[in-house]
Amino acid sequence: MHRHGGALLCALCVAVAPLPSAAPPAGHAPERLARLSSEVLRLAWQTGWVRHRYERGLHVAKDQRKRADQLARKLHGERILAAVLHEDAGNVARAQYRTGGFTAPGSLAAAAEPLDMLELQANDSDRRERLARMVIEADSRSRTLAADQMSTSASWQALDADVTQLRTEKKALEERLGRARGELNSLAAAAVRNGRCTPVDLDGLQGDLQDNQGGTDRAAAISPSGYTRPLLTYELTARFGGTGVHWAGGHSGQDFAVPTGTPVRSVGSGTIVSIGCGGPFGISMVVRHEDGWFSQYAHLAAPLLGSGRQVRAGEWIGLSGTTGNSTGPHLHFEIRRSAEFGSAVEPVAWLRARGVLL
Repeated sequence: MHRHGGALLCALCVAVAPLPSAAPPAGHAPERLARLSSEVLRLAWQTGWVRHRYERGLHVAKDQRKRADQLARKLHGERILAAVLHEDAGNVARAQYRTGGFTAPGSLAAAAEPLDMLELQANDSDRRERLARMVIEADSRSRTLAADQMSTSASWQALDADVTQLRTEKKALEERLGRARGELNSLAAAAVRNGRCTPVDLDGLQGDLQDNQGGTDRAAAISPSGYTRPLLTYELTARFGGTGVHWAGGHSGQDFAVPTGTPVRSVGSGTIVSIGCGGPFGISMVVRHEDGWFSQYAHLAAPLLGSGRQVRAGEWIGLSGTTGNSTGPHLHFEIRRSAEFGSAVEPVAWLRARGVLL
């Protein structure tokens, strides 16, 4: 089973504690696998959160810079208008000085009678007052725009600095996560070689991450018939019935491209009836559901629960990986009539009939 592309764990906005380095701690292989599995989950969650903040910061900083540029252009226009009005006011003042109070061209010559002169003087006074108000208003608008533009520019520059820091944090986390995933793949392959694919104990990590995410995973999209998707985020790749060098007689399931260490969820309530450790499927699990159908999850990096355990729809049962006949991290998912290979049906249509859309 091969894969194309990938997907990322969902993450929401909450505070994150510092994490240990990606190097697996010393100890027995099962303990190392459990600790590294937990670290991959925490790193993936933290990376998703920082990536979310980074992308949101980019968007907000871009909007602030755009607004600062708009305000700068508007301020430039207001300053040009204010300069023109100031120049007009200066011309009026000089004309008033030369004519003894009249500023309209030819106003003295047009005033044949004293009453006419008084009317012209009143009109001149009104024009001067209107011009003075326009000058004051233009200056006030310029000062307001200048303060707004300065504040917006400062906000944009602060946001840009935050985005730069988040970019550095994101890159460092992505590098740590990549190393941790690589080591998890190596430990999973060693477990298969040694025939010791025992469930790893996440020590309550599933509940912690779900609580931090506001219960998003726990409450995710269970249909009225009691079924859900095996993964929250993914890219659908190889489909049921496809042909290729990796599948003798056609592809028996649906592949989901996801990074190593992504939580795999039981699609429905039931009982884990087997855990595979080797062969084409690598580390795999089979769940018998309450309606008599079976689901299989293959190429895992680690199982999280043991055979015989009761599971709920949406409960984490394993971590995705690339064990067995796999050219990259992904989940191979099957729906079967029995627990045995060879009884698979088309899984996408089967889920759709139970209200689950992939």
